[in-house]
Amino acid sequence: MNPVSIQSEPFDTAAEIARVEADLMGRAGAVVTFSGLCRDEGGRLAALELEHYPGMAEAEIGRVVEEARARWPVQAVRVIHRHGLVRPGEGIVLVVTASPHRKAAFGAADFLMDYLKTRAPFWKREHLADGTTGGWVEATAADEAAAESWA
Repeated sequence: MNPVSIQSEPFDTAAEIARVEADLMGRAGAVVTFSGLCRDEGGRLAALELEHYPGMAEAEIGRVVEEARARWPVQAVRVIHRHGLVRPGEGIVLVVTASPHRKAAFGAADFLMDYLKTRAPFWKREHLADGTTGGWVEATAADEAAAESWA
């Protein structure tokens, strides 16, 4: 299974977790998942538009997956990131990590999400409920600080 997928269509979180668990065949003691959803920002947001450079984004996320593998004894990693228009309530990102022990699985998942929030080559633009196109979304100061903590 390719550890990285970038796709426009929604993903099935339960099916992806089951796929990782089936591939492990009982070798892992912990599977950690994070599913990031599009918020409606109090009814203000109709959708997020996510753009990326095909090929480059997959390669860069794959590089960071390998960095996670070097830092923690993970047995499996699966990262799915959406592009295109994502509506409130829909999944934007899924990270699944598996390891013999929970701390490594949590650490790897946390590391990958901090990277995805701040450094992954995606650009997000708001589409507002009033029909207008909003601005580009930047990482928050808290997201940047979290990412810097891994340096």
